Amino acid sequence: MQKKNSLLQVVKIPLWENNPVSVQVLGICSALAVTVQIKNALVMALSLTFVVAFSNLIISLLRHWIPRNIRIIIELTIIATLVILADQILRAFMYDVSKQLSVFVGLIITNCIVMGRAEAFALTNPPVPSFLDGIGNGLGYGIVLVSIAFVRELLGSGKIMGIKVIPNYMYEIGYQDMGLMLLAPGAFIVMGLLIWFKNSVLDQKITK
Repeated sequence: MQKKNSLLQVVKIPLWENNPVSVQVLGICSALAVTVQIKNALVMALSLTFVVAFSNLIISLLRHWIPRNIRIIIELTIIATLVILADQILRAFMYDVSKQLSVFVGLIITNCIVMGRAEAFALTNPPVPSFLDGIGNGLGYGIVLVSIAFVRELLGSGKIMGIKVIPNYMYEIGYQDMGLMLLAPGAFIVMGLLIWFKNSVLDQKITK
């Protein structure tokens, strides 16, 4: 039971207490670039989760055979292989989304979350906890991405998942979409507010 609880904690901690974006402030570039639409944010989150989970698993399995002086090269090779695989799967089955995400799936290889978990966790822990740690950090990253995308898509274009949700009569009485939300400054504003709300408001309520 204790081992089961320990494994559960490995997944739970990155979701909230040590979220890679809102606490560690990692993966910011992609979090700002792909959050104009929820669909793109979901695909990016799933892609990163796939890469970080399986790179953690493979690196953990090989940890006793990886020479310390060339570990970074080996880790990058494993991560790059998984990134290429994820990119090719997207091109094959979700080509339109792949085009919209542009280079950002390929740039997962440079995402600090992936390399950080490989160095901080996978190299020193068994395969199962390492895989779950990758899942937890990927989901934590995805929660923030989708939250930002929800606000930006709703306020910026009046849509959710590409479906118009703001009724026409709202526009007739003067409502206008906030074009700022579709630009980089809008992403910074939403991310800043979400991080502030999480760290300053929700965490304080939980600790009281």
